[in-house]
Order: sequence, then structure tokens, then C-alpha cells
Amino acid sequence: MISVGAAEPVNNTTYLSHDPCEHNHVTGDTPEAMTAIYQEQINIVVVQRSLPDEIARYCQALIECQPHFNLRSVINPKTAEASLKSSLPNVSGHTAFLDDLVLLVEMYSCLFELDEVGLRLQVLDRAMCPRFHIDKLGCRLVSTYQGPGTEWLRNSDVDRSKLGAGNMGLSDDASGLYSQAADIQQVNTGDIVLLKGEGWYGNEGLGAVHRSPAVKQGEKRVVLTMDFA
Repeated sequence: MISVGAAEPVNNTTYLSHDPCEHNHVTGDTPEAMTAIYQEQINIVVVQRSLPDEIARYCQALIECQPHFNLRSVINPKTAEASLKSSLPNVSGHTAFLDDLVLLVEMYSCLFELDEVGLRLQVLDRAMCPRFHIDKLGCRLVSTYQGPGTEWLRNSDVDRSKLGAGNMGLSDDASGLYSQAADIQQVNTGDIVLLKGEGWYGNEGLGAVHRSPAVKQGEKRVVLTMDFA
């Protein structure tokens, strides 16, 4: 598992694993794994990583000083540091958190050759998208800095006819969307997740099926998302 920090070089080796039966997801331990999203059959990439303690301290300080923090911005990767520095509360761990945020903007924009990135950083006390769903966009990056990570389903474990109105008003666990609770996959805090949507060319009907995790009473999450601007 990698530990990503501004002062640390990117490892030139990558570990990839996938299900040999259905090949729709890839798990890696270096940022190079993100390029697997360009493979036609892949709709989810997870880059496992460990976050520095300074980032955990920043998240806790952010929650304490701004419990409803919600930053939405269109970021130019070339000026990301200056843009984000003024938008983030200057509390303990600020530099480490800012460096990581800028790094992810640079990685995402480089991967998809973007001149601008649509960024959202939020403190959440509830699940924003509690039902399993697909996105009608190209490819979203999600990273949970604090709290439980994104939940998702393998293609082989999901009945897509039960998404949306197909659930007939039943909950995800009762609709037949998936067979058993063990089918639900979940990423770890700090992991980088790429979710290919149905707006990706040729991916109609195959968007990554995912949802926000439940949030316990008194618990908060710090969640970053990036989209094509």
C-alpha cells in the first residue's frame, strides 16, 4: 500500500489485481494503476494508499472549525495550489492536506488531459447518495479523507434492472439488486477511486454501480470528488 505525500516520489512499480472471471475492476498500489480505467472492460479502479498523520489531524481540525464545510470550484491544474490554499481553513496539517489535494488534481487532470477540473470537498454527516446508482458522466474520482469509504458492486454481482425505478420502491437489500451483503465492496479511507460513468464513450449500460456509505450518529466524513469540468 502506498503512502502519498507531496515530498514523496511516485513509485515506478505498480501492483494490479482483478477478478479473472469478469474483469471490471482493478486494484493497484501506485498511481500508475489509474491508467487501467482506459481499458474497455474496466469501470472501477481503486488505488490503495495510506495517508500521513498530518492529514488526519487536518480533517479533524476542519470538522471542528467548519462542520458544514462545502467547497465547490473549477480548478486549473497549473494554479491549483494558489486557488486551493486560500479556500482551505489554515488549521493544523494545512500544508500536508493542501499538498495532497494538489497532487490529486494534477494526477486526475494529467490522466484525462484536462485543462480544468471540477472539484468538490465536503464535510458530511449523512450519506449523500445512499442508494446504489450509476453516474451519467465520464469518470469521477472519489477519495474519502476521513470516515468510511465508497461502497460498490462488481458487474457479476449486480442486477442492473433493479437500479432506479426498477427497485419498485424496495430498499437495495430487498430489491434483488444484489444477492447478499457480502457482495458489497468498500474502499478504505484514503484510497483513490475512479468510477467510470455512462457518459464515457461506449460505456452505456455499464457505469460503475456505487453508493455513499451509511454514516453513524455523531460521525463525519471528509470527501473529495473530481469530475470533468
